Amino acid sequence: MSSESSSASRVRGTVTGPGAAGGAAWFAGIEARDPVECIDLRREAHRLDGGGFWAVVGDFDGTVRAWRFAQVVRGPSVPPGRPRPWSGPPIGGWRSSIGREEYCAAVATIRERIRAGEVYQVNLCRVLEAELPAVAGAEPDAQALAAVLAAGNPAPWSGGVHVPEGGDLARTWVVTASPELFLRLEAGVVTSGPIKGTAPTAAGLTDKDRAENVMIADMVRNDLQRVSRPGSVEVTALLALEQHPGLVHLVTTVQGDLLDGRADWAAILDASYPPASVSGAPKAAALGVISELEPVARGPYCGAVGWIDADEGRAELAVGIRTFWWTPESGGLLRFGTGAGITWGSDPAGEWAETELKARHLVGLASRGGAPSG
Repeated sequence: MSSESSSASRVRGTVTGPGAAGGAAWFAGIEARDPVECIDLRREAHRLDGGGFWAVVGDFDGTVRAWRFAQVVRGPSVPPGRPRPWSGPPIGGWRSSIGREEYCAAVATIRERIRAGEVYQVNLCRVLEAELPAVAGAEPDAQALAAVLAAGNPAPWSGGVHVPEGGDLARTWVVTASPELFLRLEAGVVTSGPIKGTAPTAAGLTDKDRAENVMIADMVRNDLQRVSRPGSVEVTALLALEQHPGLVHLVTTVQGDLLDGRADWAAILDASYPPASVSGAPKAAALGVISELEPVARGPYCGAVGWIDADEGRAELAVGIRTFWWTPESGGLLRFGTGAGITWGSDPAGEWAETELKARHLVGLASRGGAPSG
């Protein structure tokens, strides 16, 4: 289907009301304009029965929202928008929600909880933030940052959603260069690609990385079994090595056939959210430890970013890692999250170094050169 015919077939109605138009969403081969409604996807998933293209942003510890867009253009060569030049915060302006000593102490605490049998693994994260004010009342150009990331850090699940403040719909400003698939839905099959194991090169991956990956992959199997036909859940790729700018990941792919062959998004999210790879095992206990040790909310970091095509029964949601988000509070703040999976075999200094490795390149791209401060 050409971009033009796809666009014409997806005009869902007339945009009316202040602020109903003026937003955008973009993913590989997709560009959407003019959001016309916003729902809480976990509470109002039945609204997808009416069809349409929906962009999704979910907070790790909060609501998963979906915006339906009136204008959608598809195609392998869909051109990017025409963003203004990106002007990010100074490289020295970033500050961390957790400092090095505090992070290492938290790793030690998690190891004690593991020794006590409370948890097996916990993903411990910190949030970097820098001042980035609105200019002449205009929010920063999210597509401009997306263009910078696409050029300097191409990622398989890159994209973004920007619905400005001031209209009738809930606002959002999220740009992701995620390397991790949370959920893909196609032809009644649901697929997830959890990442565990990160190093500068393949030689740096350890037995701890491989064991952690298998542990989290088993959690994902259990999650998908709750919404899949019995006996259909399988691992189609185990500990696959993926190369990304400046680092490598271990990725396992798990899939299953959905019950009745249809997507019940309320049930799917109840079974799988937040993503196993960025929470821990057992999930409920790990979330309690995260709430205790992390001083600020993660927001869309470690949540979900992606799209659902309710007309075609297809979807792609990324885990919201390698993700920037902007809020107007305090005059304007740009944030970026980074973290590491903690197991009994974790070395506190090594886990801190992993969080730096994951942040350094992308934060450098979003700034004016250099490397992020700790």
